[in-house]
Amino acid sequence: MTGKTATDGEDHRNVADVLRGHARESGDSIALVFGDRQTDYATLDRQASSIANGLIAAGIRPGERVGLIAKNSDDFIALYYGCAKAGAVLVPVNWRLAVPEMAYIINDSGARVLVLGPGYHHLGTEHRSEMPAVETFLAIDGRAAGVAELDDLREWYGRQADTDPMVQVLATDIAAQLYSSGTTGHPKGVQLSHFSCYELWPILSSDQTKAYGRWTASDVNLICMPLYHVGGLNNALAGLYVGAMTVIMAEAVPAEILRLIPQYRVTKSFMVPALINFLLQSPGCAETDFSSVDEIWYGAAPIPAELLRQAIEVIGNKFGQAYGMTESNGGGVYMSPDEHDLSKPERLRACGRAAPGYEIRVVDEAGKDVPTGEVGEIILRSTTLMSGYWNLPDATASTLKDGWLYTGDAGYFDDEQFLYIYDRVKDMVISGGENIYPAEVESALFGHPAIADVAIIGVPDERWGEAIKAVIVKKAGAEVTEGELIAYARERIAHYKCPKSVDFIDELPRNPTGKILKRELRKPYWEKAGRNVG
Repeated sequence: MTGKTATDGEDHRNVADVLRGHARESGDSIALVFGDRQTDYATLDRQASSIANGLIAAGIRPGERVGLIAKNSDDFIALYYGCAKAGAVLVPVNWRLAVPEMAYIINDSGARVLVLGPGYHHLGTEHRSEMPAVETFLAIDGRAAGVAELDDLREWYGRQADTDPMVQVLATDIAAQLYSSGTTGHPKGVQLSHFSCYELWPILSSDQTKAYGRWTASDVNLICMPLYHVGGLNNALAGLYVGAMTVIMAEAVPAEILRLIPQYRVTKSFMVPALINFLLQSPGCAETDFSSVDEIWYGAAPIPAELLRQAIEVIGNKFGQAYGMTESNGGGVYMSPDEHDLSKPERLRACGRAAPGYEIRVVDEAGKDVPTGEVGEIILRSTTLMSGYWNLPDATASTLKDGWLYTGDAGYFDDEQFLYIYDRVKDMVISGGENIYPAEVESALFGHPAIADVAIIGVPDERWGEAIKAVIVKKAGAEVTEGELIAYARERIAHYKCPKSVDFIDELPRNPTGKILKRELRKPYWEKAGRNVG
């Protein structure tokens, strides 16, 4: 294969060609900083080659999945590129999930190799039987943790040659499979091709459109959002695309962010609104030197206008909003710092205009464009869209129609083509940047013997943007407390999905066909916010 590289301005066939190009042209430049460890591009390229050779030796064929359950690290990035060089597909799993939920994703993907980070090594020792297809368990920092039962990742790939295997990979082949929360209780594997990825990165780093800022090799990119999430992963890969230095945090710790920004003269980062709120509340935030910061993107959840005003006052007018979804590879709509006009409060509720490379429409149930100001479903088209859901042809067909991605979100355009999110067609709740589908939480609660009926809604929360509330109808004569129901849910699903509060009512409002009218349930909580969703 004769791949084209990031350094010659041409297209890429395999996402690993980006790394190959930087290793050849600027190999001694720092690619990754993680704790006290720094890795240059040449070393990262060799690590990826060794990982690829290890996967090939383990019998992993092109197109097969490699699972990863770990917090952010430099090893995460090396594994991403190693999979790309082997033609394998990386499947990063949300480490906040409960064990049965994580096992479901690994089993659904068919992964035969599973890499586990610190804090999750026990999944390869105590829970092997729950993931029967996995043949090889590898532990990040396993030797340091004293986990003798698992092969240490770095020792494992250190036994392999660091010669690039140059496996042929087509642009239409899948590079990563990210799981989105499922509306029916199970998450769906979103397949992102090599083509969709290398089409996206030039958009993110364009110096002509100025979309998402202007990226150069002199940038310093701070990664504090989880890499299993499309926002965190793409932010990291966009910086690596241009040869920038990427500073990686295992997870977001506000005090540490405030230390790292001035220490490394960070220029760019991506954060969810809840994290921005935590930063502003952290001691020393007002005294932190943010002068190096060029732009901080926020997304994955709405941001209250007052929080945005406070952030601009403390950090500066350096915020850009991004709206997209995993199925669009995270891209879609963008609002630049210049468009964050504090003199126009209504504008602060917008999520922006169509980003370069994207077409956005708002349509009715028949797929026809609605007039300006009228609410409809948001659909988008781009070369970055997913290839489809893994092994779910019907779900793919209902989401991708004639080249358009039907988002399930409702919104409207104003006269200047700014898009406003009005409601979520599929009732998804976004809390702290995490997507939570009510059906899954409702299913977990419904088995409680005191519950006759249940509805899950999102309500305003100053800390998380939205919080999960359970609205419960008790069985006749049954008695149960809020605390008992929350504890019951925590035994069955991840804690962040569980209700933070419970209301008891006599009957849930329903339409003539029996569908719960969740908008009516949400309305009292969101009236003060001026819309139907946070």
